[in-house]
Amino acid sequence: MRFNFIRMFTDKANKIFQEVIAKYHEIDSVDQSFSNPYSKEDLIEHLLYRKCWIDTVQWHYEDIIRDPQIDPVAALTLKRQIDASNQDRTDMVEYIDSYFLETYKAIEAKVDATINTESPAWGIDRLSILALKIYHMNEEATREDASANHKEACQKKLDVLLEQRVDLSTAIDTLLSDIEKGDKYMKVYKQMKMYNDDELNPVLRSQK
Repeated sequence: MRFNFIRMFTDKANKIFQEVIAKYHEIDSVDQSFSNPYSKEDLIEHLLYRKCWIDTVQWHYEDIIRDPQIDPVAALTLKRQIDASNQDRTDMVEYIDSYFLETYKAIEAKVDATINTESPAWGIDRLSILALKIYHMNEEATREDASANHKEACQKKLDVLLEQRVDLSTAIDTLLSDIEKGDKYMKVYKQMKMYNDDELNPVLRSQK
């Protein structure tokens, strides 16, 4: 039964990511309120929805801050928001990995089991960002006021992104399957970011 869940996992994730991005663009504002339609009883769905919402808002933060006419004071405020968003993003990745650690805690790794270069949640992080790339590249490939050359170039990029989503989804599903079979094992290393820590960032420490 669990194996069936794994094989459908990225189908579930990709569907939720598309749901998030479509919901965000109904208002299309970084200041809009957030509401998670999935309860904490549906834990993985809840986490996936929240993760992609953070990514989607940050995607648009990054667009805004690149405005060459942006007010410097507003840019500094936005930079602080981006920093906070990055921390939220990292926290969500760790929450998702904690979910997988709990799910597979009874699995005994084989003697010759190996570790992957990244944990399942960091693969899912990439999948969430990829969903945003696909959405916005599709916008550019179909933008009515764009030139034919622009649309053609963006369609080619979109085709590559869609292929990349298939490959990444397959890799994530395979990793989860390998963990369940004991062929792979996972560890979670906290990111240990230093720049937000009053004790580890020398600039912040000097102001205490």
